[in-house]
Amino acid sequence: MSSYDDDRDVAAVTFDNDDGSVVVIIGSGAGGGTLANELCQKGIDVVIIEAGKRIEMDEFVNDESIMNPRLLWDEPRKGEGSRLNTTHFPDNPTWMCKVVGGTTVHWTGTCPRIKDTEFKARSTYGAIEGTSLMDWPISLEDIEPYYDRAEAKMGVAGTGGRPWLPGNNNYKVMAAGAKRVGYTEYHTGTHAINAEPYDGRNACDQIGFCFQGCKSGAKWSTLYTEIPRAEETGRCEVRSQCMVLKIEHDSDGKVNGVLYADRDGNHHVQKARIVCVAGNSVETPRMLLNSESSQYPDGLANSSGQVGKNYVTHTEGTVYGIFDQPVNWHRGRIVSGTIRDESYHQPERGFVGGYYFLTIALGLHDYAIGLRHDGWGISHSSWLESYEYTAGLYILGEDMPLESNRVYLHPTEKDQYGMPVPVCHQDYHPNDNLMRNHGLKQCTALYDAMGARQTRESVAFPAGHNLGTCRMSDDPQTGVVNKFGQSHDIANLFISDGSQFTTGAAANPTLTIVALAIRQAEYIAEHMRINEF
Repeated sequence: MSSYDDDRDVAAVTFDNDDGSVVVIIGSGAGGGTLANELCQKGIDVVIIEAGKRIEMDEFVNDESIMNPRLLWDEPRKGEGSRLNTTHFPDNPTWMCKVVGGTTVHWTGTCPRIKDTEFKARSTYGAIEGTSLMDWPISLEDIEPYYDRAEAKMGVAGTGGRPWLPGNNNYKVMAAGAKRVGYTEYHTGTHAINAEPYDGRNACDQIGFCFQGCKSGAKWSTLYTEIPRAEETGRCEVRSQCMVLKIEHDSDGKVNGVLYADRDGNHHVQKARIVCVAGNSVETPRMLLNSESSQYPDGLANSSGQVGKNYVTHTEGTVYGIFDQPVNWHRGRIVSGTIRDESYHQPERGFVGGYYFLTIALGLHDYAIGLRHDGWGISHSSWLESYEYTAGLYILGEDMPLESNRVYLHPTEKDQYGMPVPVCHQDYHPNDNLMRNHGLKQCTALYDAMGARQTRESVAFPAGHNLGTCRMSDDPQTGVVNKFGQSHDIANLFISDGSQFTTGAAANPTLTIVALAIRQAEYIAEHMRINEF
């Protein structure tokens, strides 16, 4: 039996640290949590190692000032480069969670599919100077059956015969403005949030605290869906508050275990038959790079030199509008609607790729923090005083992969565990700026069409969609993993999160991460069955 002891008795089973028959999954979010359940349902034993605490639904509090510190990643990291998230938040350039369930506890539930043209970005957009654009080694046709399964698993509204979610006032302002400026593809959004009870989860109460953990359970999260179901099989152990330091390998170069520190700082090695890394696109390359050895002097899975590179986070921007009548944008979901018209590749606009409009509504606490970076004084206070009259519109677009945009290990600074601190380097490509400026202009035009008495562009928040640092490729020289997330270098090492994205596309990434995890579980199970690992 394992010597690990958590604060609560949640594990249906424990595994010995010397049990080398298990699949070790690092991280419990959209990729790791889904993969764990899929494997357990196929009769495979799994140990999930998670850096964060286990916070259950009844412990969620509808208060940003309380929940943000409980959920968000608190280990040090550095921002570098010219992107706004790195210049405005140099000590916290990314927004991700450190908790069982990962960022699925904190996310908005938004679930568009990546388009076929986005899977074929290099073929569609052509050679864009300065970028490292490639086509994915998979197509929309390859992943469509898994999108169907992911949407059913997550209960995505507006798909599979499930009803659409209702629109709040923030959505109604957006929809009316979209119609006035000539857009036609707008709706309340495909979200993994229940419009009616589904799969044992409640319907959305429209209380607006999606970021703080969904107290009703209407929003899908691996915390209270995939992980408990994996545990119920008797084949899954979750070790929370355990920080992975290094992935170990044998003399043949195959990974065979994971070194981690428990909550008391004690070090353990969990042996493994397969290791799947799902630590998000900052921690995943950090672990691989920190696992260097004489056999792998540049880190694991890094013969291509691509680990940590081609880091993408989406092109983003926000416009707020103040209206004469109350909007009360905070009543209802954080993201209550979507416009798709600009999400297609339309090079006549002067840039490649596309972007979505999403409504956005922040609690007063987070809204005030965001406005603070534009300065203090009467402008700041007048916008806070107009809170209930405010509407928010956010653009989310495909940014260009650059090899120089990367995550790497700080040469001198280390964290409490003695690991090098990750550095997130990001600069804009000219295409990113052209897209963002176009999107902000269109947001302003939409609100002007609705009679806004004032509009305001907002600076960036820390990057929430961190992708692409261990990208898929057919060619082992240009990527880190194959089309199943399997390392080109090490057959029993997998990447199971958004790190494996070849490009970022315009879509929110979680649906695709879940679909890829379902597909990857099939691949792993079949290859375990024939004893390939």
